[in-house]
Amino acid sequence: MATEAKAHELIVSVSPHVRGKETVERIMWTVNLSLLPAFIMSVYYFGPLAAYVTGLCILSAVLSEHIYQVSLKKKTTIGDGSAFLTGLLLGLNLPPSVPFYIPVVGSIVAIIITKLLFGGLGYNVFNPALIGRAFLLISFPKLMTIWSEPTAQFVALDAKTTATPLGILKEGGLDQLMQVFGDKGDLYMSLLMGSRAGSLGETSVIALLIGAALLFYRGYITWHVPFSFLATVGVMAWALGGESGFFTGDPIIHLLSGGLILGAFFMATDYVTCPSIRKGQIIFGIGCGAITMLIRLKGGFPEGVMFAILLMNCFAPLIDRSVKSKMFGAIKEQKK
Repeated sequence: MATEAKAHELIVSVSPHVRGKETVERIMWTVNLSLLPAFIMSVYYFGPLAAYVTGLCILSAVLSEHIYQVSLKKKTTIGDGSAFLTGLLLGLNLPPSVPFYIPVVGSIVAIIITKLLFGGLGYNVFNPALIGRAFLLISFPKLMTIWSEPTAQFVALDAKTTATPLGILKEGGLDQLMQVFGDKGDLYMSLLMGSRAGSLGETSVIALLIGAALLFYRGYITWHVPFSFLATVGVMAWALGGESGFFTGDPIIHLLSGGLILGAFFMATDYVTCPSIRKGQIIFGIGCGAITMLIRLKGGFPEGVMFAILLMNCFAPLIDRSVKSKMFGAIKEQKK
């Protein structure tokens, strides 16, 4: 009887009571796969240095997680792909010519301080890879802002340093940007293909969009965060980014430059650090876009995607609370 009663025992758990086929491991490794085109293009443009920096980030991230968990006699979770993904994203956010200790320090900060000390996957407040990059930018500002010209470094022995398109636009304006890249058609093509200076994984917009298409196809991301992010950047660039007055700016330059595509599709959409409710995700994306453009146009840095996402990570729980759906069948309390 006891066995029978136990077999029919009712177990109550938190809703929703739906079990899907997707697992954390499958999602994480699919996201890693979606970043493969961007990684390949980084190696094509920046040569073995790209593979070296990215590989060092991945190795450091995975080892940091494994050593930390083993030392505390916890179950190791490196097989779920999340540490690999953090290292990969951090590597794609770094310049190609950084010394070896930069990827190592950034990965340790991203994994141990940002992720594991908060309880591990699912409990971190901020995007680990972006915190790692922010720490490196604050600690080593000169090393983190040396950009190499993407000239297929397999055949070039010495990397030629240059400025990013956003850096040129910030310092010299649109005229100087046109002097460097030619007409707008050449500029747009360079931004799309990736033949311009920048972080390893942000240069080729086409490669990033191919990866994003895979995530949309698998249903791992929706339009709410990335498109509200991009739309806000486009509108503000058009309205406020012109040198001849309001509504004279070029939104395409801002949409294709910097880390916007990488950030909007692969980092702002992080399940843990962005709102879970659709309306909240739109607000989150709008906030990311507005902060990005405020920094680009009025701040001291030419780029603002990293800071924008991290700042909005702080507000994600509050946004979810503010737009929380009403309980079905709930009776509104009458005021006396």
